[in-house]
Parts: sequence; structure tokens; C-alpha cells
Amino acid sequence: MAGRMVEFRSDGNMTKGHLATPASGKGPGVLVLQEWWGLVAHIKTVCDRLAAEGFSALAPDMYHGKTANEPDEAGKLFMALNIGEAEKDLRGAAAFLAQHSSTAKIGAVGFCMGGQLALFAATLNPSVGACVDFYGIHPNVAPDYSKLSGPVLGLFAEKDQFVNPSVARQVDADIKAKGKQSEIHIYPGVDHAFFNDERGDVYDKKAADDAWRRTLAHFRANLK
Repeated sequence: MAGRMVEFRSDGNMTKGHLATPASGKGPGVLVLQEWWGLVAHIKTVCDRLAAEGFSALAPDMYHGKTANEPDEAGKLFMALNIGEAEKDLRGAAAFLAQHSSTAKIGAVGFCMGGQLALFAATLNPSVGACVDFYGIHPNVAPDYSKLSGPVLGLFAEKDQFVNPSVARQVDADIKAKGKQSEIHIYPGVDHAFFNDERGDVYDKKAADDAWRRTLAHFRANLK
């Protein structure tokens, strides 16, 4: 079912997000973290798709109302992200989502900037029991992998110029070096943002469908 905009508390302030819940009312909770464009229609649709699969999904608005249509504008918002504020928003979002989750453990999935934020969220809150990172990148976000409370699935693109295969493999190795579980898949012949069906220049249906299948399986196996 289609989601709705909600407000939740973030360290004394109020922050907005898009919440989608299944027909049953509650499902395993999943945080959905935005690309550098902001909380745009594509991210809301991901929440709605998760709800259709039985999950409760919340996408917090990490830019607090701002969105971008052009890469230059998105890049400015991306670099202006206040990591301290982002940490508060992620903690507040996890606490709010827990109220709508049918499981004690929640998940986190993110795309581009949001992929790195999903990893960050998974290190901030022990209730995050599974994480999916779609080609995550942000130079100012440095997750402490030793604090992960569940397994990570990394989904990357062979032709990605931001998170190339060697960077992806290093993330995998760094997580495992901290004694945590990590699995990565690098899709051949596709580029950064291959999952975004609103980006006709890079969207790849075959890779996106497989990545979605892996994402659902990862959450179903680990959010009990």
C-alpha cells in the first residue's frame, strides 16, 4: 500500500520521513536511505515496494525538505550533509520505525550516499540486524564496522566510477576484518545507480531485479 509522510522526534527536534506499512499493519522494519538527490519519488517508491512485500519501511528526509534535479545541485547537498545531524536523524528514525516493526530487529538499506548511511545506521543502533548497501559512498561518513550488529549485503556495479570494484572489495574486507559478516555482489557491465528506474541512462532491469531479490532474501533471513 502507498506510504505517507510522517514526523518523528530527532534529539528534541522533529524530522519528517516517508512511512509505508503492509496491509497487515506491521512488518519487519526497514530504514530506507536516500541517494544524493534527496527524499524523491524513487526512494518513496522503494518504501512502498517493501510494504507490498510485507515490511514496514521508513525513509527519513536527511536533507530536511531539500531535493535536487541536477548533479551539481545534488553534489552540493551531498557535501553539505551535517554528519552530526545525520546521526541524530538516523537514531530517531530507528526508534520511530521500531514502533511500526513486527520484529525486534530492523534493517537498513540505502543507495549511493544512502548506502553509506545505511552502514552508518547499522553501527549506531544495535537494533539494526541487517544492512544492504547499494554502491554506497560519502567521504565524510566513516562507519565503525566493529559495532555492526548484523550481516551486510553489498551490491555494486562493475562500471561504477565512484565505488569501483576494488573499493567495493575493500569495504567487504574491512567489515570482515572486524569479525563481522559481509557478502558482496558486483554486477558486470552496469554502472552506479543501476537500481534507479527513473534514471534511464544507467538503469539495468536485469541487475535491479536480481538485487531486489537478494535484498528481500537478506532481510527475510535476518530480521526475526
